[in-house]
Amino acid sequence: MTDKIAVRTDEAPAPAHTFSQGVRKGPFVQVSGQGPVDPETNEYLHPGDVAAQTTRTLMNVRAIIEASGASFDDVVMLRVYLTKREDFTIMNGAYGEFVTKHTTNGVLPARTTVFTGLPREEMLVEIDALAVVTD
Repeated sequence: MTDKIAVRTDEAPAPAHTFSQGVRKGPFVQVSGQGPVDPETNEYLHPGDVAAQTTRTLMNVRAIIEASGASFDDVVMLRVYLTKREDFTIMNGAYGEFVTKHTTNGVLPARTTVFTGLPREEMLVEIDALAVVTD
């Protein structure tokens, strides 16, 4: 039986509450929902700019994925949470640019997008991820 381990990196913001940045059990890596937070200052970045928030959030997700021993090519699912339906097109453009750039094997992750309230007013986007490590 494989132990469950917490994934931790200084390249992504520390959790604000009682959860891990990510968890790995065997080949599976689950990244907790990330937002547009600077890992050095823990400040929320890019107020009102959903494209910049999407990119920063994906940078945080990627850092946790890599800290687990996986790569972005190992990501099988990304879930995007938006506060406003009208931000979808802008988020989708920034998301597509980032994911295409960091997926080198040509197989993009699956995705779900949900419109909901988020924990902080300045957050326009939150993203979590599931990866399967194939080392």
